[in-house]
Amino acid sequence: MTRKGNIVVLLSGIVLMCASCSVSARLKKADRTYDNGEYFAAADIYKKTQSRISAKKQKKLKAEVCFKQGECYRLIGNHARATRAYTQAIKYKYNDSVVFLYNAKSLHALGRYAEAAKQYDIYLQTHDDSLARVGLRGAQQANEWKKTATRYVVKAADVLNSKKNSDFAPAFMGNEAAALVFTSNRDNTTNRKANAITGAANHDLFTTRRNASGAWEKPEPLEGEFNTDDDEGVVAFAPDGKTIYFTRCRIDKAGDVGGEIWTAKRSGGQWTTPTKITLFKDSTITVAHPTLSTDGERLFFVSDAPGGFGGKDIWVAEKTDEGWSVPENMGADINTAGNEMFPFYRNDSTFYFASDGHAGLGGLDIFKAKKDSTGQWQVYNMLTPINSNGDDFGIAFENDAERGYFSSNRNQSKYYDRIYSFELPELVYAVEGKITDEKGNTLPDAIIKLVGDNGTNVKIRAKKDGTFRIKLDKNANYIMLATSRGYLNSSARLTTDNLTDSKTFVENFALPTIGQPIPIDNIFFEFGKADLTPESETALRGTVKMLTDNPNIAIEIAAHTDCVGSDDANMKLSEARAKSVVDFLVQAGIAPDRLTAKGYGESRPVVVDETMAKELRFVKKDEILNEKLVKLLTPEQQEIVNAINRRTEFKVTKTTYNIY
Repeated sequence: MTRKGNIVVLLSGIVLMCASCSVSARLKKADRTYDNGEYFAAADIYKKTQSRISAKKQKKLKAEVCFKQGECYRLIGNHARATRAYTQAIKYKYNDSVVFLYNAKSLHALGRYAEAAKQYDIYLQTHDDSLARVGLRGAQQANEWKKTATRYVVKAADVLNSKKNSDFAPAFMGNEAAALVFTSNRDNTTNRKANAITGAANHDLFTTRRNASGAWEKPEPLEGEFNTDDDEGVVAFAPDGKTIYFTRCRIDKAGDVGGEIWTAKRSGGQWTTPTKITLFKDSTITVAHPTLSTDGERLFFVSDAPGGFGGKDIWVAEKTDEGWSVPENMGADINTAGNEMFPFYRNDSTFYFASDGHAGLGGLDIFKAKKDSTGQWQVYNMLTPINSNGDDFGIAFENDAERGYFSSNRNQSKYYDRIYSFELPELVYAVEGKITDEKGNTLPDAIIKLVGDNGTNVKIRAKKDGTFRIKLDKNANYIMLATSRGYLNSSARLTTDNLTDSKTFVENFALPTIGQPIPIDNIFFEFGKADLTPESETALRGTVKMLTDNPNIAIEIAAHTDCVGSDDANMKLSEARAKSVVDFLVQAGIAPDRLTAKGYGESRPVVVDETMAKELRFVKKDEILNEKLVKLLTPEQQEIVNAINRRTEFKVTKTTYNIY
């Protein structure tokens, strides 16, 4: 080899050594940054270093860097980038199958449930892992959960949200709920330097108050010594609103101190200087996300203290004369191997928190815990629209009302947190309708009576147009009765038992006129016979109901035929048909002495009224549909008229039955 060739080889070796040293140095820096919890900064270093690693010669190293990059993105909530990095790590044969679990969690948070389920399943083939089992169950059930949305109405609280920053964890300032404090990294006078952990600016506390019309005013920084160059956020108040607790994450010369809970009191219209509270003897244990019981005697908070179930758990401490008792873990009903955060204590039997360790829709979901008869917590996912495949957390109720606010980064391309309002609308039940006569004419003096098994007893007069509306109570059974002078009564039954949504019942009443023949529609007989067809039963059941609604009347059942055939045959047929109807009514429980059967044959043809004249067109009002007129019609028109004449009617013959 020539001297020149030796120089080229030597230089190439030096370049490779320098490149290798550069990659090694960068990875050491990235690892240190990662170990310090500065995930945003570490992700950037891993990303820049990855491109310098040869996929052919350093496949194992490339897989490791891709995995760590994915971890950084997952831990700061950028699941789209996380799953891309994990997929690359899998491609390069990363040697720890945990990559499938974390890839599944990111896919789950993106709402890609089928893909997530496959990744969970791969991991579970070699591991018995509770988080993976719960995750798989959530991914498998998520689409069904989305179909069973609750009645909560969720809206973006635009007046509280900034445009290009995060706003989250709202808390009402005391029981009056006239002021709200929340966490935000919008512009303020404190240090807006990007946080190395998240890449976002540090957070401060902001407040807003309701104006005279009840609307929230423009948020302003919380007055007092709360907002510093450190990261502040997630606040809670004592029931009277005069003591505040909040999270502060400080960074001193030695590095990140971790989460601490600080407190201050309201005195003379101002907040005192905040002081740190001590919950654990070990000052390195992180504590955050405070909330208080309704009596202010218990402090619930989040910590990664030893003795937990994994990840972050929710703990509770009792107030003492010296400060706070030794904290206790809330137990396995609430806490899991995942993360439980952002607690909200509503009352002794209801507790809310966010978790990624219980089966959910993805990311953090909000859960409701209720104590059963044995005092054990039963945990329920709050489902959509409260929860989404994004992070949903930091719920706060407005006292005992079923409304309030929570936080979510749903549908946010840059993962900003937003504050949303929620409200469970009151269930409203009512019945409405219209009362007319049998021809649809308004009855101006109609009355509705409503009696319920819950003690309701209402009597109202319908409006001039015959309409009415009455509010109903839940879980009640009602009987309604429509009446009007000169008309028969009509009743209806309805129930609000077991209804889960608001409902307006519609009950229209057509009251038959006393003293005039009323057709019983849809009565059918076998051709040329007196045998009732099965189709007639529904109409006759209506007649039974009418007689039951009007127990003091007696009626005549009248059957009529058309003019086809002899007078004598038609008379006998109509009498037999009337008797068949009476027999049915008697078998249905109507007293025989309330019923009279009468056959009229073809002797009483129909007289055309205004409604019939408009419908038929080929006959005029007041014309009699007798044989003489029928013979003047076309065969098609004759059949229509004959069908009209073949009818069964009833007429009230007595209104004092069994009164005397």
